[in-house]
Amino acid sequence: MDLGITIKNIRKKQGLTQGEFAERIGITQTYLSQIENNLREPNLSTLKSVSKGLKTPLPVLFFLSMTEEDVQPKKRDAFKLVSPSVKSLLHEFFSV
Repeated sequence: MDLGITIKNIRKKQGLTQGEFAERIGITQTYLSQIENNLREPNLSTLKSVSKGLKTPLPVLFFLSMTEEDVQPKKRDAFKLVSPSVKSLLHEFFSV
């Protein structure tokens, strides 16, 4: 799961610097940097703040972050088939 990278990409697409976004959601820029570089796993409370700050539902962040390795082996073919379309739809619908 590439949650940090997903957060970083959406933040950048919205034109926010790390400092601006960290201040918006009430965490330090250092902590945000660690999250975005997948060095720290944020708790649920922080994830909710991130989600709200990005105006993107938490389940959408999770789905956009999923990689093939996150899916059970017997379901990977289906994931590979539907994932690009679903991710594209989510990007368009939520402007992420």
